[in-house]
Amino acid sequence: MLRLTDLRASYGAAPVLQGVSLHVEQGETVALLGPNGAGKSTLLAAITGTIPRRAGEILLNGKNLVAEASHAIVAQGVALVPEGRLVFAPFTVEDNLRLGAIRLKGELGERYQFVYGLFPRLAERRRQAAGTLSGGEQQMLAIGRALMSAPRLLLLDEPFLGLAPMVVTEIRNSLERLRATGMTILMVEQKLDIALGFASRAYVLIKGRVALEDSTANLARRPDLTDLYFALATSSPASAGSRA
Repeated sequence: MLRLTDLRASYGAAPVLQGVSLHVEQGETVALLGPNGAGKSTLLAAITGTIPRRAGEILLNGKNLVAEASHAIVAQGVALVPEGRLVFAPFTVEDNLRLGAIRLKGELGERYQFVYGLFPRLAERRRQAAGTLSGGEQQMLAIGRALMSAPRLLLLDEPFLGLAPMVVTEIRNSLERLRATGMTILMVEQKLDIALGFASRAYVLIKGRVALEDSTANLARRPDLTDLYFALATSSPASAGSRA
């Protein structure tokens, strides 16, 4: 479904992504790992068109999106759940969800019911201002808002960051249900235990390049995984690739 080939992106003159190639198949869940500053969020920004300087290929079902504007990419079925949630605090839960469906026409009742089915707490708080929700509820709202656009590809940027273990479990269970519907997911995650338990494959991004790619099953069987991960995080991309 999604295929990146030699993807490059920069903020001004400073390069961040330096030739990233990866793929995510239809219905697959893939994790993107790496330390802070590795370029993980920039990669999601490049896919969604919110960083202007891009080169290479971003193929979604064979169509190259690298020159497309962000609104056109959303229209192609790509939705991003940003790091930090970024809900509209003064608006109600329902109004936040409605904003996620701005590209859709017609009755939205089915989309609301789909989101409320995944996150019943949002249904209970639909008239409540988003800024009064707990951190976990705001994360549910951010995910729900993205799902209101009826995406084919869901991009998750650190969806469990700063959440209590019980809330992590609740949101993860909802995402498991979402994945069972056939949703394709690319997830940025720093915690190995979460990534290996949720995704089917993982890429490790170091300094704007892919340093390692493998199935999560294979990675989980490596006794040196933790040491390898931190060794990759502190090495140059070239030397990391040779050790992997």
